[in-house]
Amino acid sequence: MSRICQITGKKAMVGNNVSHSKRRTKRVFDVNLFSKKFYYVEQDCWITLRISAAGLRKINKVGLHQALVDAVNNGYCDWKTIKVIG
Repeated sequence: MSRICQITGKKAMVGNNVSHSKRRTKRVFDVNLFSKKFYYVEQDCWITLRISAAGLRKINKVGLHQALVDAVNNGYCDWKTIKVIG
């Protein structure tokens, strides 16, 4: 599974390590991702999402259902890729 947030679509960025002598080497800025379980009231089940900290703040702000609808409309995830637990 690639390291992409299922709510916001954030993924790793590429940049430079800059040393004291200003030499530049490529590096990757990873996303702050973690797996989290949510209770999805509309479907009466638990789901697992791989989200970033910004995705968690968005869920807290607009609600789980609206965040999932926005993510599916923007193409960040699909209803088939959301893991349903029990």
